Parts: sequence; C-alpha cells; structure tokens
Amino acid sequence: MPILGLLGQDADPAFRNLLNSVVRIDVWERDINNGFEQINRSQGSGVIVSQEGYILTNAHVVNPNAQRIEVTLANKHRVPARFVGWDHWTDLAVIQLDAGVVAERGVTFSFANIVDSKGLTLGDALYAVGTPYGLNRTLTKGILSNAERYLEGYITPTGYESGDYNTWLQTDAAINPGNSGGPLVRPNGDVIGINTQVVRGTTLGFAIPSNVIIPVWGELLRNGEVTRSYIGVTLSPLQDVLEEGNITDQGALIANVDSGSPAYNVGLLPGDIITSINGEPVDGYFPEQIPVIMAKVARYPVESRLELVVQRGPESFVKEVVTERLESRVGAKELFPKWGLSIEKVSKAVARESKLVEKTGVRVLGMQPALPASNAGLRINDIILKANNVRLQELQDLKGLYAQYEAGEIRTVLFEVYRQGTIAYIVLQ
Repeated sequence: MPILGLLGQDADPAFRNLLNSVVRIDVWERDINNGFEQINRSQGSGVIVSQEGYILTNAHVVNPNAQRIEVTLANKHRVPARFVGWDHWTDLAVIQLDAGVVAERGVTFSFANIVDSKGLTLGDALYAVGTPYGLNRTLTKGILSNAERYLEGYITPTGYESGDYNTWLQTDAAINPGNSGGPLVRPNGDVIGINTQVVRGTTLGFAIPSNVIIPVWGELLRNGEVTRSYIGVTLSPLQDVLEEGNITDQGALIANVDSGSPAYNVGLLPGDIITSINGEPVDGYFPEQIPVIMAKVARYPVESRLELVVQRGPESFVKEVVTERLESRVGAKELFPKWGLSIEKVSKAVARESKLVEKTGVRVLGMQPALPASNAGLRINDIILKANNVRLQELQDLKGLYAQYEAGEIRTVLFEVYRQGTIAYIVLQ
C-alpha cells in the first residue's frame, strides 16, 4: 500500500505536500583535528519551510565548517545550498537553496507548514519523515510519548552542548541515523518538531518542538546565531532534594557553579536554592521546569543585572549578578600545515576549568609526526598562551606569526605553554 494510504484519503493532499518538502542533505565538512586537513562527507535530512527555499535541519547535520552543501529534493533535483546560521544549544540550523540555480533550472519545490506544538496531547499520532541510512522519503508512524522531556547534559554527535534551554518531544516513531533534521508531523501534515536523536536499541526518539524552533529560526535568519546570557549555574529540580530537609518547596537547586563565572564571583554555592529572579518566583520542582528557568535567564540581554533571591539553609538573602554572553566549550579551529599542527581557540569554559589567569590561548588538538610541532615536543591538550611573546587572544594572532614563518621571515617560534598546571617553553623550528 502507498504510504499515503496509511493516512486516509482526507489527509492525502496536505501530507503529500509535506512529503514533497522533505529533503536529503549531503554535507562536505572540513576536519582538522589530527594535524592535517581532510574533507568528511555526511548525510542528514531537512524540511523546506518557506517559498524562499529556507530549510530547517539539525546543527549536527550542518555547521559553519561545511565546505559544500547539496540538497536532493523530492522531485530528484539536486540543488546546492548555502549555510545561513546555526544554534547548537537547540541543535538547529538553517540553510537555503541556491536561488540562482533554482531560477536557472526552473526547479520547483513544496514547503511545509510549521505550527505551534503547545496544543499536543499525549497519545497523539505522529509521523517521522526523513532519510535514515540514506533511504530517501522514509515515513514511520508513532505517538507522542512525552511533550516536555528534559535531556540534561545532551551532547550532539558533533561534540557540542545542547538541550539545556529547551525540552523535547518524545515519540516511539522510528528515528534512525540520517533521520536527523527531518520533520515530526501530525496526520494533517503540520510540522510540530525536528527529529534529532534516538536512544539506540529502543523506541525512544526525540524531536525539538516547534515552539522552540520558531523563535530560533527567526533569529537565525536575522543574525545567523542566537545570543544568550549566562550566569554560570547548573540547576536541578527540588524534587530530588526535598526529602533531605530543605525548608522551601519553591525554587531551583544550584547543583554546580562554574569557576570564575558571574555566579561564582558573587559567592553562590552548590546547594543554594534560587527562589526568585528579578522579583519573579522560580518554579523548579520538576525536571521539565529546569530548562524553562535556564531559557528565561538566557533571554536577558548580555550584561543585564539580575537580582536573585537565594535560600541557603534557614537563611534567605539577595545577590546581584551581571550576565555574560553564553559561549560553547568548543572553540574555533585552525590548521597550520607546515607545522603539522591543528589547534582550537580556548573557550571561557575551558579557561576556567584550567584555572588560566588570562582567559586566552589556543589548545593543541592534534599533530602530524615528524613535522615541526611534534618534533618540538608539543602535546595534545597543551594550551599555548604566547608565541614569540605575543599573547594569543584570537586565532589571527597565531596566524600572523605562521604567515611570517611560511614566508621565511622568521625561522623559530617560542611557545609559552600551559601544561597540567605548569608553564613550559617550547621552541618550534
């Protein structure tokens, strides 16, 4: 039976449009982790969501390192696409079909209707559409198993943090590798989520809900990224600790405070309970309420002053924190071929964990044997603080010295390196 027959005749036109909007995405991405450059090819799914050819997919399918993006439409046309923006915190990305190629070839395409996911009910029928294992236009059926699942500490397949600022839709519709970025839809063809991950060997699949997607999509179209505020706390639900004798049942528990963060600098501690933010009560009794609180803090403009009411044992007090810009642990990467060296800019998170006085430097990701970086004695995870007495605040600082080395203007480079709590000096020739 044709897959549309499973839905009944009334749903055919809308669902046919939806199926025709689902695409296969092939990505060629630059990888420099091992001291040399290689181009890796990967594949995922996406869904066209506008007449301008904008496509929603996952950030772990497409990211700024993409060298080439090719989209295969339902009508078999293969069209190049450009990268528009991404947000790994929600695992969302936007690309766009090449308008010139579309016009030149007379390519036509359908686009899907994305609607708010707030009206979903447990047990609602849902369909996952995508390209699992490269099998185009695959449709699987399931139900909504949970409308607000919290996946604490989720790391995307490409190594980026995700999930702290949103809940997920859980479904038993089969989601497999290659489904990533495809839509989760209702029987009427409305998109209510983007498929993201599955727990292997189970019927547990997860999708980003459309009430998260819609505002992120808008910001990616405007700015190419989403800017968030950060205070440096990890929160846990109160339900996990009430039996231990806490005297309040309202608020959210601080499970961890990042060293050197705004929260750390004003003296907040693990075990404290935040009961209000800027006069608004904090309700963090259940796990699914935690990302709502985190998202609320994140929406404040960077460098906002937040007044926190905090409970510590029987004592209640007020702390004012100034937010910082939220940054990933993963920094920008660069390759220096003649040295056989690949590096990553040190993020604030890594700098704090390494207890660096200056929150700058680059971290060694990999080296090729028998080339200058390896011969000099650099090691993976070394943090290079200075090169020829120039403090490395940006990748460009090291790239400038490398250009001089390539041109023969300098023959040696003296690195000041932070290695496991000590400073070492290494000469590269």
